Amino acid sequence: MISELTTLGTAEALCGELAGLGMEPTLLGAAAPPQPGLRAALFVTAGGGLQCLYGALQHWRAAQLPLLLAGLALRAEELRAALEHGVHDFMCLPCSAGELGARLQRVLVPAAPVAAASARPDPRLRDMVGTHPAFLRQVHKLPVFASCDAGVLILGETGTGKEVCAQAIHYLSARRSGPWVAVNCGALPEGLVENELFGHVKGAYTTAHASCGGLVREAEGGSLFLDDVDCLALPAQVKLLRFLQEHEYRPVGASGVRHADVRVIAASNLCLPQLVARGVFRQDLYFRLNVLALELPPLRERPGDIAALARHFVQRFARQYGRGVTGLTPQALARLQAHAWPGNVRELQHTLERAVLLAPGPELGACDIELPGMGEGGAGPGEEPFNLAKRRVVREFERSYIEQLLARCAGNVTRAAQHAGKDRRAFFELMRKHAITPARFRAEADTGAG
Repeated sequence: MISELTTLGTAEALCGELAGLGMEPTLLGAAAPPQPGLRAALFVTAGGGLQCLYGALQHWRAAQLPLLLAGLALRAEELRAALEHGVHDFMCLPCSAGELGARLQRVLVPAAPVAAASARPDPRLRDMVGTHPAFLRQVHKLPVFASCDAGVLILGETGTGKEVCAQAIHYLSARRSGPWVAVNCGALPEGLVENELFGHVKGAYTTAHASCGGLVREAEGGSLFLDDVDCLALPAQVKLLRFLQEHEYRPVGASGVRHADVRVIAASNLCLPQLVARGVFRQDLYFRLNVLALELPPLRERPGDIAALARHFVQRFARQYGRGVTGLTPQALARLQAHAWPGNVRELQHTLERAVLLAPGPELGACDIELPGMGEGGAGPGEEPFNLAKRRVVREFERSYIEQLLARCAGNVTRAAQHAGKDRRAFFELMRKHAITPARFRAEADTGAG
């Protein structure tokens, strides 16, 4: 079924495309009730018709039919709302007959159950640790983004978890039984990008003694992750844009084009709109990639998550390497929280992996945490940017002040909060931020009394 929301001409054109693919489309109005024998519903809009779609969905969801949306100039917030209202997938018009057919076939054929892919690595929840609202807002988008086949652009500083999120989208999607192929665009030689992505045929150039399929072919039926997509030169961007628009590509030296069923997820640690303004990144490619977007916060903006992440990594690496490390001391956690983490979660992960491997005892202490540019007393003046140094000094002051106050009050949080001039809840939040437990100070007071 094709439901025309605003432009009959567009719907009729899609009917013709479907008929050419051997399907039997039926053109209905958006408000028409489901009819017997229909296998899917494709709603077409030229913009401004999504409110009508939401009203019609109550009938079609009751019929338990797959729902698709095709439209012009669809905004990201509209697409997210459509997915939340029950749409299974959407396409940006114009689209090729091949893309339209592939999308319909994907929703008509039920996805394999997750158990069928249990032998494959499943990183959907791996390392996604944290409770900061800015982080959770992005994590909650992952199942929604996975429920469709549109392109996703993931932005964030180095080490914030862009590839982990991209993998989660893949393994939560109907493509989870297909290949997951990741490539760092910055590692591709400029003159060989087209060859690496699209492959070549035998004899395409002097050393091409055999045909090579390329990364797109390797990812057929699955997902292709393009990390550091901003590193692509302008000629390569043109090739990528055409592939995203047509889902077709031509291997180097080939005489004809080939169709691909691949979802592309891209990532960058730079501000792409700024690159567009400078003329080093194509605006049309940016718009094509940025249908759905994730913006991952740096670790320094969610310091309350550092302790939970640290415990998670310690447990993970202790299990992985068979080490007897069971946790971290409060001083070790305080040292971790005082660091600015320019490398974000990845830097924290590597720091704790090294600490677990070299740990002399069952608990990591502050002296076991090796941080670049930080001695036992932390980074010295002038060794880091002003803002980062200021944050570090404030964290160190807060931690030292709270610990001294708790020691003086023998671990009595109520009295310590009163001395600090703060209410008990706010004081507890400061203790949680710096992973300070009052029990330690009560024990120290008891030991001193004895």
